[in-house]
Amino acid sequence: MQDVPAGAPRPASGTAPAAEGRRGKPWRTVWLLLLLGWTVSAADRAVTGPVVTWMINNDVGFLAEAEHPHALGGLVGGLFFAGYMLTQFPGGYLGDRFGHHTLIVVSLVWAGVTTLLTGFVGGLVAFIVLRVVTGLGEGAFFSNDRTLVVTVTPERERSLGMGVVITGLAFGITIATVFTPHFVSLGKQVLADEEAWRMAFWVLGTATLAAAALLAVRFRAHLRWAALGGATLRLGGISAVSLALIMAVYLLGERAGLNDLWIALLEVALAVVLVLAVLVRKGTELRPVLYNRDLFLLYLANIAILWNLWFFSFWSVSIVTGAAHSSFMSAALTAGFNAGAGILGFPVGGWLSDRTLRLGWTRKTVMLACTGSQAVLTVAFAWYVTVASAPSLWVMGLLLFFASLFFNALQPVGHAWTAELATPRLRGSAFGMENLIGETGAVLAPAVGGALRDATGNWSTALWLDAGLVAGCFCLLGFVRAHRPHPSSAPVEGAA
Repeated sequence: MQDVPAGAPRPASGTAPAAEGRRGKPWRTVWLLLLLGWTVSAADRAVTGPVVTWMINNDVGFLAEAEHPHALGGLVGGLFFAGYMLTQFPGGYLGDRFGHHTLIVVSLVWAGVTTLLTGFVGGLVAFIVLRVVTGLGEGAFFSNDRTLVVTVTPERERSLGMGVVITGLAFGITIATVFTPHFVSLGKQVLADEEAWRMAFWVLGTATLAAAALLAVRFRAHLRWAALGGATLRLGGISAVSLALIMAVYLLGERAGLNDLWIALLEVALAVVLVLAVLVRKGTELRPVLYNRDLFLLYLANIAILWNLWFFSFWSVSIVTGAAHSSFMSAALTAGFNAGAGILGFPVGGWLSDRTLRLGWTRKTVMLACTGSQAVLTVAFAWYVTVASAPSLWVMGLLLFFASLFFNALQPVGHAWTAELATPRLRGSAFGMENLIGETGAVLAPAVGGALRDATGNWSTALWLDAGLVAGCFCLLGFVRAHRPHPSSAPVEGAA
């Protein structure tokens, strides 16, 4: 489907199969382009965790004098996701209006510029502001990416497409986890040692802008200056208000003497208030997205999914370092098993979901199998770190890998399931609402994990909490009714 400016007539959704012909399968080209977008945007957001860990380990930067460095570092990560979650639903809504290709390009350019600028700031508040602004821009990517995959992909390959594209998340997190030590080493060659962390943001910001330029060229047939300008202005206006509110909560909490965990909870409360405001204004229009029982259960399950994702993505290097007392480089390589598992898990989960659907099963069956397996392995990891006096890097790496393998496999299954449950014309809004509610977990996980680490002196309590949430997610998914695909879920012509 071709993106059109606001106000122009839009073609009907889901009316014709995607054209193959001499072009083969054009939707797969779109998959690869979106995979690249996921890779750079995921690296931009995930790099904060390893950088914070390096600052804590080397007693430099704004964490040098912090009384509770892990809690403060976790709050910084959580505030990124406070921004990220507040543009999930608006991003999907604007994509439904201005075009999904348009919002994807705007999001990537935004993320590249703000990530690059992060490497130039000095103080804690300026760093937080740029991380929040980066999150606000990146928040528009998810719902539009998911909707575009559904739009251009035949139903028989939908879950596979979801999995292949979101493999970029695993690539990005792996790059940020494994290569941050190398970026820091490069930074030491041109900067003072305590400033070397800046290089990670400069490298990744530049890569994001290059990727944004490539996608803009490939999507040029779907882009219009009026739509680009309108989408940017609307997203900018929403982001300006969101930034002001997020920073007001943070600064007032600091002035009131609240600890970092309470500030994170207040940021979540802010998001809830803003969501309720949207529901009051758009309740009738969005009723199919908001009052669908099964969709809402998936939204809630997504809280635990994103908690697990960003708890490990943010703190895995610190967890391994603390448990095995290893070097920063060794811990980053071991933690890379957690991120790298997605390179296999995402596409395999998507393929398996499509395959079993053709055999007469439902996506619920695959979702429960993956979530149950992940729960068992997450419990095993928490138990091993708790009881082992000298945990092996290899054992931790393998447990992280296999738990993450099943975890990443379940995500494209869930996304395809959401697409089937949602009304086709409101898929962007449905994905936005799902990720908005789910990002509650992403906001809290780094902050709560860091606070528990400071309070207990180790990561065991935080790991057991994560394992409990994964088990709760499994139970919640059991109440979602299995459905066959929506009758108008076929893609439309014009994949690229």
